[in-house]
Amino acid sequence: MRMKRTVLFFFMVLLVVAIKAQQPTPPSASDILNKAYQQAAKENKNVFLMFHASWCGWCHKMDKSMNDTSCKKFFDDNYVICHLVTDESKDKKNLENPGAAEMKIKYNGEGLGIPFWLVFDKDGNLLSDSKMRKEGEGPEKGENAGCPATEKEVDFFVEVLKKTSRLNADQLEIIRSRFRENDK
Repeated sequence: MRMKRTVLFFFMVLLVVAIKAQQPTPPSASDILNKAYQQAAKENKNVFLMFHASWCGWCHKMDKSMNDTSCKKFFDDNYVICHLVTDESKDKKNLENPGAAEMKIKYNGEGLGIPFWLVFDKDGNLLSDSKMRKEGEGPEKGENAGCPATEKEVDFFVEVLKKTSRLNADQLEIIRSRFRENDK
């Protein structure tokens, strides 16, 4: 009887190890960005990078807004959009992209919550981020616009899009209108 329990115990341990081993490690932040930069260079676009997590309602709202039929084409025509998973709950840490947390810190996003986003050119130069700053404030300052919803946040977002894309005034107004729906 004792031998059966021991064999059963070791079988269960092996089963758990086998299941864990089958869960692939997510791609690293640098791999995701390098692929995005290559695609952006090929397609003459910029890279829109969003830090998000599975539990984040505002992250899902931002994705839903960007993918809304009213404005999806505008984003797709101007940006290579990619995501890095960070700030997951303890039981979902395996979903996080290696290097994502460090990248968020590097670009002054630590402690700001998510979504936190960055816009890069095809060469990896930072063009903008989601931090609303007062005039003259440095990169370490500012309030995270996250998923734009309020008038102030959406105005800021539209200004970033204006500076980092080829979107015209009519397209920017459609995006503005769609993102303002997030405030309801």
